[in-house]
Amino acid sequence: MHTSKLLENNRQWAAGHLAEDPEYFTRLSQGQSPNHLYIGCSDSRVAASTMLNLEPGEVFVHRNIANLISNTDLSALSVINFAVTHLRVKHIIVCGHYACGGIKAAMQSNNLGILTPYLKEIRDVYRLHQDEINALPDEHRRYDRLVELNVQEQCINVANIPEVQEAIRERGLEIHGWVFDLATGQIIDLQLDLALLLKDFGTIYRVE
Repeated sequence: MHTSKLLENNRQWAAGHLAEDPEYFTRLSQGQSPNHLYIGCSDSRVAASTMLNLEPGEVFVHRNIANLISNTDLSALSVINFAVTHLRVKHIIVCGHYACGGIKAAMQSNNLGILTPYLKEIRDVYRLHQDEINALPDEHRRYDRLVELNVQEQCINVANIPEVQEAIRERGLEIHGWVFDLATGQIIDLQLDLALLLKDFGTIYRVE
């Protein structure tokens, strides 16, 4: 699709909203107060607002390859800081998706240049859970299970961020792990019990 078509799409979108509500963009320009921070994959098929059927301003979004939260990723950490400290979101969602190219690449041995050290974060998740994953007889299911376990580990990473810890203690911020199934269009709540997952080592990362 040519970029001129994208601009035309934008004009039609804006005109449509103005026809329905002449004050739509006036209100939109006055600020945002979303309740949710969505952390997802950059894959073009998994746009948060579209999947969740939300309007602009209803969800704060950060996306990268395979929805990773690393303690060296200043972009992701800055987004979380802003969402928690300034927007005071009530929920943080980490959402992976089946058929994730980053997950599949991390389970293979190819050297992908600059992506290789990035994918190490996923390979570390694989290492932590390799016995469970390798016991699965089907390669497709192994990929899917790593998608789920990667979401779990990234939720743990989020929960260990100091400002997130503080928001959990002081105002009950909640963290959710989801997976989007491209084959059905449905989002699956992994129903993670973070208190249980953090039980054995949470105090190591605890910051007062």
